[in-house]
Amino acid sequence: MKRILIEDDEKSVQFLYEKVFKKEVNGGLLELVFSISGEDALEKINNGAEDSFQLIISDINMPGLSGFELLREVKSIRPQLPVFMSSAYTDTERQSLAKELGADDYITKPVDFAALKDKMLNI
Repeated sequence: MKRILIEDDEKSVQFLYEKVFKKEVNGGLLELVFSISGEDALEKINNGAEDSFQLIISDINMPGLSGFELLREVKSIRPQLPVFMSSAYTDTERQSLAKELGADDYITKPVDFAALKDKMLNI
């Protein structure tokens, strides 16, 4: 089972991911863990076992600890942990910064869930 941490301050995101990935969750392929802040996400990552998550999907624009700051922290403590950054903004500046900081992918909103599902299952 792949454990995925999804960090987004919009509550509707959790509902959407749970709906889209219901089959994979019920089938034991995925476990989705949600966090509504960068600080909470970092705490879950730090308090878990080294391999407790196989992927993090983080929104960029977050109150408090931003997605970019979370990415920087995660890559400094667990450089091999894949992190996908998520944003409604499609500008190359944000995408370049995400790659520079070590993001493994950049997902634009609205999310192409078919493509994301492929990526999640093949990590």
